[in-house]
Amino acid sequence: MDGTVLVADDDRTIRTVLTQALTRAGCKVHATSSLTTLLRWVGEGKGDVVITDVAMPDGNGLEMLPKIAADRPDLPVIVISAQNTIMTAIKAAEAQAYDYLPKPFDLPDLMKRTARALERADRPRRSTERPMAREEDDLPMVGRTAVMQALYRMIAQVMNADLPVLVWGESGTGKSLIARAIHDLSDRRSLPFVTVTEADLRDMEGPARVLARVRGGTLLIDEIGDFPDEVQARIARMMDAQTDDQPRFIATSQTDPGGENAEDKLRRDLYYRLSGATLHVPALRDRVDDIPLLAAHFLEKTDTAAAGPRILSDEAAKVFNNYPWPGNVRQLEHAMRQLSLTSRNREITSAEAKQIVGGEPGPEPIRVSGNTEKLGASVERHIRRYFELHGDMLPPPGLYQRILREFEGPLIEVALAATSGNQAKCAELLGINRNTLRKKITDLEIEVTRGRKMM
Repeated sequence: MDGTVLVADDDRTIRTVLTQALTRAGCKVHATSSLTTLLRWVGEGKGDVVITDVAMPDGNGLEMLPKIAADRPDLPVIVISAQNTIMTAIKAAEAQAYDYLPKPFDLPDLMKRTARALERADRPRRSTERPMAREEDDLPMVGRTAVMQALYRMIAQVMNADLPVLVWGESGTGKSLIARAIHDLSDRRSLPFVTVTEADLRDMEGPARVLARVRGGTLLIDEIGDFPDEVQARIARMMDAQTDDQPRFIATSQTDPGGENAEDKLRRDLYYRLSGATLHVPALRDRVDDIPLLAAHFLEKTDTAAAGPRILSDEAAKVFNNYPWPGNVRQLEHAMRQLSLTSRNREITSAEAKQIVGGEPGPEPIRVSGNTEKLGASVERHIRRYFELHGDMLPPPGLYQRILREFEGPLIEVALAATSGNQAKCAELLGINRNTLRKKITDLEIEVTRGRKMM
């Protein structure tokens, strides 16, 4: 490699490792723990490539990208971050970073990316290399809940792996958007993203035509379970074919094809080929704390009021939080569009919210059987009693896990009983991964009995 690399990271070890590796590769390196220094170097015309962390003592590396682009529009910036969520990757892409790697990164991989950046440093980046170009009707990647953050971390882990990906979740949850995000944030982002249909593969020449269109990019097979058996067989053969421009395969499904209650819609041989990585997109009812964020996004997107976008009243937000949203995020988007057009005031009322969801009642707060005490209050009472039993002494260390174990055991047992011992249904009911449920059953020594149903 030949060129000068500017490294900005507040971790001295990372600065040392990168400096040594890049120097051995033939580069000149300027390393700093300050974004202020980095910007000064950029302004002075130093550097052919920048490698920067996000969280720095004197600012946010992502927020510096627009200024770097303004001063040096053709200077490639590689972002590295320990905040390895899809939101960080998306922000890096939207700020037109040349590349993004989550920490801990693979040093040889980073060196290869730096070499490519140095090769292109003298050329403007093509518009096709700017990821995250969205269709107007795409669902947003918005979510602060634990299940969404877990999904973001999974996407960040698989986006640059060449594994096939199977994305499953209910209709309207945004499975195709997840597939597109994986492509747009991957090394294949400058290559085509092609959605294949049954008609594309109906004849024997179909696979060859599809492969010619995708040209080593990403091939999305939407609702793979709806494809006829003979077409699924052709897809399996496509995946087995070793070509110079072999695409990355991503498939979506409304149910988990590997689940215990899965219908035999997907050939087993194709399922095993596609499930290199499996991502579950949660239903909206399993991430209700994201509803106000999503609603605000849609209301702002469909702003029709002269005084600014509509906003939800607290009462309206409660109505939406208690509604089951069978159509998921897509249904919420349509509801917000309608409210933007029909709401009389800027603040949407609970009456308007109830009207838009058809007045369907939501679930009542969970209560302890036999009285009106809420579950949370009952748990708090028992925990306080536990502390009181220790007098002036604190309980032994490890309290958090012991309390969770006390709560998780009965919760999983009741959920298993309610689903007749069907672990796939139980995992869906609890909103956790089926493998996670199996591990908890083993760890908590829960006996699973099929066929018993209590409700």
